[in-house]
Amino acid sequence: MKKASLLVGIIVPVIAISLIAYLVFHKAMFPTSEVTVISGLMGTTDALARVQVGGKWGYIDKTGKFAINPQFDIAHDFASGLALVELGGKWGFIDRTGKFAINPQFDLSRDFIGGMALVALGCKNSQPNDDTCRSGKWGYIDKTGKFAINPQFDAAQNFTEGLAPVNLGGSCTETAFHTRYAEINCDRGKWGYIDKSGKYLINPQFDKAGDFAGGLAMVELGDKWGYIDERGKYLINPQFNSASDFAGGLAVVQVGDPGEYGYIDKSGNYAINPQFAFAGHFVDGLARVETGGKTGYIDKSGKYVINPQFDEAEDFADPKFEAAESK
Repeated sequence: MKKASLLVGIIVPVIAISLIAYLVFHKAMFPTSEVTVISGLMGTTDALARVQVGGKWGYIDKTGKFAINPQFDIAHDFASGLALVELGGKWGFIDRTGKFAINPQFDLSRDFIGGMALVALGCKNSQPNDDTCRSGKWGYIDKTGKFAINPQFDAAQNFTEGLAPVNLGGSCTETAFHTRYAEINCDRGKWGYIDKSGKYLINPQFDKAGDFAGGLAMVELGDKWGYIDERGKYLINPQFNSASDFAGGLAVVQVGDPGEYGYIDKSGNYAINPQFAFAGHFVDGLARVETGGKTGYIDKSGKYVINPQFDEAEDFADPKFEAAESK
């Protein structure tokens, strides 16, 4: 065990030094090029990191050598063997050799999750290489690039727990972040939920709709948020100014005017009464809350573990997430 630790202690610094040396050398050779490393190299032995050189994105291995030369306008991390990239204003997917597995053809796309990826066609964008889809139609493709569900929705989200929220009849704008997430704004239209065959299990009827988590999804109707089950039945009636997904058995909700935040359980009862100017999700048993302009941390009983004293603070890192990231 000591030998293994010593070996890791030697190898990791060597890799880091090699990568830094390579980037410094490249910067010296190409002084007009901007070199940016955006992704870490932790993970499996064949892990690749996204890097930008002269405005184009490519991928390097752990020795700092290019596995895929810089050529893409935008590039995402690999997920399930494929990486989402943008080239010439269209989105497609490459394999680890840099070859297109699915040719660039979509106006906007998201990463594969559960064997399916959201894609959009017919977006009315104001300029090339715009990461926003306006008034396009969304559908889902499989890993061969074939449509599993044809483009027909004015907005859509990824599948969670076998269901995906979709919008019909709305004038929607979706802006992609360089991750698997996006910001969606819809004027008019109603949200419902489809299964992976594209069939509606919950008909469009909500003003806004969230992902299912633990068998519940938050939905908005008439400016109030509540929670439905997978049949579309209200388990917690719309009554909150804002709401969040359940995490660890609790959800953050806001009530009143100007609005205070508290925590409810899955029956809709308050586990921690509304009293905070801000409240975050629980991570490893602690949640970040703000009161009186100061931030502290509470446990699930609502008791302060760290008293409010900070002008600004962030959530504690989730050890499960860190463990998953290091695998």
